[in-house]
Amino acid sequence: MQKKKDKLLDKIVKKDYNNELEEILEKKYFEENVKSLLLNILYKVETAYKDYEKVKQDVETKEEYIENIISIIKDECDTIKMVRPNSEESQMLGRRTFLVEKKKKRIICYPIERKLLYCIAKIGKQDKIVKDEYFLLNQTLSDLINVGNNINMVEPLRDFNGYSWTTIPSEIESIQHNLIYQNLRILLGDTFLNNWIRNKEFIIDYMEVYKTKLEEKYGKEYSRKLQELVNKLSILIGMKFDSKLNEKIKKLRQEYEIKMNKIKDRAKFVQDITSEKKKLTEEIKKIDETINNKSMLQEEYEKRNETLPLEQKIFSARILSKKMIEEREEKIAQIEYLNDLMNPQKFVKYVKQIEERVEYLNIKEDIQTLLVKLQKLFLKCYKVKVEKAETRQDILKLVYEFRYYNLLPVEDEKFIFQVKDFQKELKEIGKLLIGKAQSIKLISKISKNEKLNIEILKNIFTLRIMDLEELYMKITKEKDKYYIQLFDENIFEEKIEISEMQKIDKKDIDIKLNKKIKIFS
Repeated sequence: MQKKKDKLLDKIVKKDYNNELEEILEKKYFEENVKSLLLNILYKVETAYKDYEKVKQDVETKEEYIENIISIIKDECDTIKMVRPNSEESQMLGRRTFLVEKKKKRIICYPIERKLLYCIAKIGKQDKIVKDEYFLLNQTLSDLINVGNNINMVEPLRDFNGYSWTTIPSEIESIQHNLIYQNLRILLGDTFLNNWIRNKEFIIDYMEVYKTKLEEKYGKEYSRKLQELVNKLSILIGMKFDSKLNEKIKKLRQEYEIKMNKIKDRAKFVQDITSEKKKLTEEIKKIDETINNKSMLQEEYEKRNETLPLEQKIFSARILSKKMIEEREEKIAQIEYLNDLMNPQKFVKYVKQIEERVEYLNIKEDIQTLLVKLQKLFLKCYKVKVEKAETRQDILKLVYEFRYYNLLPVEDEKFIFQVKDFQKELKEIGKLLIGKAQSIKLISKISKNEKLNIEILKNIFTLRIMDLEELYMKITKEKDKYYIQLFDENIFEEKIEISEMQKIDKKDIDIKLNKKIKIFS
């Protein structure tokens, strides 16, 4: 009876969201094909979200997800235009499949549902979610997390269709962005990342919260190393996709090489600071004289306007006076900053900052090397997470989560569980997780032989059967070989040879051949 009530409630919720979106679309000047595509996206997401939630575990509710999408369409999309490939209109896209212009609130896109949903996710975000005080990272880490979240938001539509879960790596906009984002989501939680991304104010320094949260969960050393790897990857991946960033970094390298050379000669450094302070003091004196002398102010007003383009011209001497007072305050702040550098402790801090920035500007390792290091560190952190888990609910969630991680793409045709570099760490975590699950009788024990037990049950971490709690297994023998078959109520089968069974006493196996047993209880 309860199930019927739940289904009825689902239908009511679905109808309400459709109505809400339709009401919004009535007020928009979108073409009918656009409206149809948007309603179709909503229908497919609603159909698939239950499976997505089951597979991934730590996600926002369907209501939160859909309300966010509808809110973006309502507030951030004034124009959505679909163009067909090779048409005259598509030329404005160049080699791209979509164009998002946030200032114009405009999306131009091929008529592909997952591409349109990606555009909606993208247009709803601020360009920067990291404060400007974080050198380079204000741009690169903001981009890394934002793009990762865009890909994440498309996943319910892209990989789930209401009856199966399939990940096609070539359909993911960037495998690297996605992998790093999923690392952070698993370690920090979906809610934390969504709060960070959707935060409209810079009152909270989320970089500090991010650091604190990692330290609390995984310790200072893991936290420091993980941030360092993610930061470096954000810069290298940013350079890979953004030619303007490449140019910016080239200029910054030259600038910071000069700064590094200056601080090596402490006497010269002090001399340069003294000269700079003297220069700033003279400039402040000149400003004071100018704003207190009408003829000098008028002369400065005319002099500046001679060189300024029309749109930047100063409208009056009074406005110039205000502008010069602001310039004066900036110069005073610069003198205070230079005075701070004369303090030995502040100087040491300054040198450290320069060295850190030079390191970010001259990263020696490549993306692939750093990605491997990040995954190995992620798995160390994840092991800590598994070790801390005690309740049945937490352990079950970790089983699903670890299975999801194993099936993340790392290349066009390769998933995490297939990478040789990670086998040792994956095996250790799988063994630990299975042991914990069996100790609370969440997972059935297949054999008294521990090695065989793990050999059989580790296969649950590479299955795409969505509901693991409905997973069944049976052991079969064909000629001299033993196989296990894993399947759910829909008879989706996986047949895997277990060579380890040849080496043990069959009395050590707790289930009979050809007998169907439920793995989770």
